[in-house]
Amino acid sequence: MERAQGTASVVTLGAGPLSLDQVHAVAHGQARVALAPSVGARLQTARRVVEGSLARGEAVYGLTTGLGAAVDTRLAEDQIAAFQQRAVRARAVGVGAALSQAEVRALLLARLAGLAQGASGISPVFAETIAAMLDAGVHPVVRRIGSLGEADLSSLAQLFLPLTGEGEAEYRGRILPGAEAMRAAGIALPDFGPKDGLALLNANAESTGLAALALHEMRLALEALTAAGALSLEAYRANLSPIAADLVALRPVPSQVAGSARLRALLAGSDLFEAGAARRVQDPLSFRCLAPVNGAALAALAAARDLVEIELNGAGDSPAVLVGDDTLRSTVNFDTTALALAFEGLGLASAHAATISAFRVVKLMSPVSSDLPRFLTRHGGSHAGFATAQKTAAALEAEIRHLALPLGSMTLPVADGVEDYAPMTPRIVEKTGAIAGHLLRLAAIELVVAAEAVDLRGSVRLGAGTARAQDFVRRHVARLDDDRPMGREFEALAVQLAAGELAAELAGLPA
Repeated sequence: MERAQGTASVVTLGAGPLSLDQVHAVAHGQARVALAPSVGARLQTARRVVEGSLARGEAVYGLTTGLGAAVDTRLAEDQIAAFQQRAVRARAVGVGAALSQAEVRALLLARLAGLAQGASGISPVFAETIAAMLDAGVHPVVRRIGSLGEADLSSLAQLFLPLTGEGEAEYRGRILPGAEAMRAAGIALPDFGPKDGLALLNANAESTGLAALALHEMRLALEALTAAGALSLEAYRANLSPIAADLVALRPVPSQVAGSARLRALLAGSDLFEAGAARRVQDPLSFRCLAPVNGAALAALAAARDLVEIELNGAGDSPAVLVGDDTLRSTVNFDTTALALAFEGLGLASAHAATISAFRVVKLMSPVSSDLPRFLTRHGGSHAGFATAQKTAAALEAEIRHLALPLGSMTLPVADGVEDYAPMTPRIVEKTGAIAGHLLRLAAIELVVAAEAVDLRGSVRLGAGTARAQDFVRRHVARLDDDRPMGREFEALAVQLAAGELAAELAGLPA
């Protein structure tokens, strides 16, 4: 869900850690990019190491040898520069739908951040060129299918084809040949020298850039889903003993402790904390287990975020330049297995949160379960009320559960068997991002349903956070009296959630 571009601050690479919020801002045109003065000096120093190794005639992967299965091929001196440009062209084999403009910008920023670490040995002009592309809005066409997650070679080759004068790029709303787009933006094509092509390609900028965007949306989705769950507790007149601090302390699982604390903050001041306010001594598990289930999902989110921040601020290059030793040495820093597994875990945890949300939606509409009118309509069987919204919630839950199924590692060895493993990280990240989008829609449905149930309940004193959630819903969605098409209203509310409106309102609650 893309937001309109605007003008904002500058993200300066090399001046401090790059954050997920900064990636989101640059991707959506809300911040520009600059290189700190120290970056240029760092790149020059690393480049001298590459030049020295070349002058000494050392055997270095991708510098004086071929790539992949051709590692046993020694390049002639007059082939080295041209080989780097061919390496980019040969790996631009992506197919399928193209990445969005925001996604392409995230890729450009992620690779630029990696190059700024100074371990690639790339010619400094390339970093300046990528920064200029971001600033001018030159967005190469990158097709989604082709990378396996052991360095995003196919995606990055497409991303940097315009630097060779080939490929395609969007510039000011038009798809142009790569060279024409660069020329229209006033950006000169850099000359490829030793290792430059490999330095552009041998990293995980697709996995990392898309992961940063997915986590931004997933955070908003899980926070909205937790607020929706809290509002459902109000609407259901649920028993709050499961989130009591002294009871949670009997088995202090950190994610449950955090989830319970968050619910207590959202519900602070609610009359549900008064003796006898709950309708039952024990509620269905979809209400009772809100804290441990959503707490586990938020813990999975935090674990994934920590790994993405390491990727954004690290160097995945191989071979990597070690300036202190004046050497280039092979690494496996391009392996993203940990990131892939973290995102698989996040997807599975989110699916659990989605399932109990859908169950709460259904139970709020059941008079047997909630003591409220069937389908939350005041007009009886002559009106559908929210009956058909159950189907949308069920469809979203099924989609989320399907997307959460683990993809697993690559099973087909490539490159003549040299590359016989890959974690499939880009596809795992992409499906987790799709889960986040569906969670936002499911959260929108639960918020609207719970808000209607609260209104039908009548004399209810809401908590500090649940009152804000109720007001948020009512600013965007009127009460359901006569039947009307609700799908567009659910989708519009999900867009507001993705824009961070509810998150901003709830941010001031005490921890």
